[in-house]
Amino acid sequence: MTRPAAAREHLLALLGPVVSAAGYDLEDVAVTSAGRRSLVRVSVDSDTGIDLDAVAEVSRLISDALDGDGQFASNAAFSGPYVLEVGSPGVDRPLTEPRHWRRAIGRLAKVDVGDKTITGRIVAATDTAVTLDVNGAANDYPLAELGAGKVQVEFNRADDPDPEGAD
Repeated sequence: MTRPAAAREHLLALLGPVVSAAGYDLEDVAVTSAGRRSLVRVSVDSDTGIDLDAVAEVSRLISDALDGDGQFASNAAFSGPYVLEVGSPGVDRPLTEPRHWRRAIGRLAKVDVGDKTITGRIVAATDTAVTLDVNGAANDYPLAELGAGKVQVEFNRADDPDPEGAD
């Protein structure tokens, strides 16, 4: 395993329990060099989303964990001071885990199924399957057969009761 990959795995193992104890899911960790500093980006989420107050709380907990971890401080991949960024994944996050599909219920998604790409609205999701409405027909797909899904941005959904955003 390369040094950056080992460092990432270490951070996932270190921060996973910290984020989980706060009631959130650790989605990803990335470390990049930013001059003399390291930039540590941590992505967290939950089934109900995450607001700014929660991001601030989780940021403090993560910072405390990083500051108290001797391996983090001595790892060559993290030389010098670091800048911590904590946020939630954006709409461009690939749908790869059952929880990602659950959180996207009601959204339009594009996904590879076997040798074809389909676009459908996510109607339901379990730990083993996803139901997509494709052209008005509900189809169940085992998660094991799906590639990484991608939520499609919709500016004017056909079933939006208030397309102008008026009250």
